[in-house]
Amino acid sequence: MKKKLLSILLSVAMVASLCACGASNDATDNAAQTEETTDEATDAATDAATDEATDETADAADKAGVMPAIAKEDIKVGVIHIGDPATGSGYSYAHDQGIVGMQQTLGLSDDQIVRKLNVDDGDTTAIENAMLECIEEGCNIIFATSWGYMDTCEQLAAEYPDVIFSHATGYKSNGTNFNNYFGRIYQARYLAGIAAGLKTTTNKLGYVSAMGQENSECTGGINAFAMGAYSVNPDCEVYVKVTNSWYDPEGETQAAQALIDAGCDVIAQHCDTPNPQLAAEQAGVFGVGYNSDMSKDAPKAAITSVMWDWSAYYTQAVESVINGTWDGSNYFGGMSDGLVNIAPLADFAADGTQEAIDEATAKIESGDWDVFDGVIETNDGSTVGTEGEHMADADITGNMNWYFKNVVVK
Repeated sequence: MKKKLLSILLSVAMVASLCACGASNDATDNAAQTEETTDEATDAATDAATDEATDETADAADKAGVMPAIAKEDIKVGVIHIGDPATGSGYSYAHDQGIVGMQQTLGLSDDQIVRKLNVDDGDTTAIENAMLECIEEGCNIIFATSWGYMDTCEQLAAEYPDVIFSHATGYKSNGTNFNNYFGRIYQARYLAGIAAGLKTTTNKLGYVSAMGQENSECTGGINAFAMGAYSVNPDCEVYVKVTNSWYDPEGETQAAQALIDAGCDVIAQHCDTPNPQLAAEQAGVFGVGYNSDMSKDAPKAAITSVMWDWSAYYTQAVESVINGTWDGSNYFGGMSDGLVNIAPLADFAADGTQEAIDEATAKIESGDWDVFDGVIETNDGSTVGTEGEHMADADITGNMNWYFKNVVVK
C-alpha cells in the first residue's frame, strides 16, 4: 500500500516535469517548480507511509496484551468458590457451569482446572490459603468468584506478578494481572420484575437481598426488578429483607418467610441458595430464582429465574491468556454478550407476560435504551439521572446507594 502510494505520487510529479520541459518559455522556472513538486510528493508519500507504519505498530502493541502468552497445554485455571457447585443450583453452581463451558470450548483437560470449594469470603486466612494452593499447583489464572475475595486478590496480585487474579464483582483492579468482572444483571432483573409485577395479586413483591443499600450490586438488582414491575403494575411495591451475608441458607429461608408473612406473593432474591424459592413453594406463593434456573428446585413456584452464563466471560478470559491478548481490563457484559438472561417462563406466568418481556428485551438489545436511563424517582422523594442520558457504568456499579420509588425496606 505504501509503495503503491509513493509510486503514484512520483508518476504525477514526472508527468508535470515532462509538460514543463515541452514549454518554450520560462523553462528554467518550470523545471524548478517541477523539482519542488516532486520533492513535495516524495515527502507526502514518505509521511503517509511513516504514519501508517506507526499506526500498525501501535495496533500490534495493543493486541500483544500486558501478560505473556501461555500455551494451551500449559494453562492451568484456579477457581475459588464460596459454596459447592455439587448442590446443582445457585451461585457457585452457575459459576462452575461457566468454567465447564469454557473448558469444553477450549478443549482443556480436567487436570487443568483446580477448584477450591466452600471458601468463606469473610475468612481472609482461608481465602489466602486457597489461592496460594492454586499457585502452588501451577495455576496461571485464578478466578475468585465472591465479593469478599477482592482484597486478597489485590494483595496476592502484587506478590505474584506472573499470576492473573480475576475477581467477580467488586471494583478493584490494577490494569495488568488483577481485574474484576461482572455484568449487566440488572437487565435480566428488569425482565423478571415484569413477570413478577404481572403475577402479583397482593401488589406486594418480596426480595431477599444479601446486602443492603450500601452495596451497589444488590441495590442495582433491587431497583431494576422494582422498575420492571412498576412498568407493568404501578400499584405494586417491592419489600426488601436483607440477610447481611452472601451465603446464608438458613437466613435466606427466614427472610423469605418473613416477606411471605408480610403478604408478599412473589419472592425474588439476590442470594446464593434456592431456599427462598423453596419457602415460596411451601407457602403456596410464587417466586423468581437467581443464578441458575430454579424451576427444577421449586417447579410450582418459580415463574422464571434471573440467570448468568459465565462461560461468556471465562472462555474469553482464558483464551486471551493463551493467545497473549490479555489486557488487564475489567469486564461488564450484558444481554447482548450472552452473559445474562432469564429462564423460560413457567406455564403459570400471567397472560401477556412473554409479550411484555419480548418488548422490553428488544428495547434493551437495540442499545438505544437501558434500564437506568433518564430521570429516576427514588423512595425518599429525590431524583437521580439526567433526561435523555444513559447512567454511567461507574454509577451503576459503585454509586447506586438509593432505592427506586416503590421499594420498601422491611
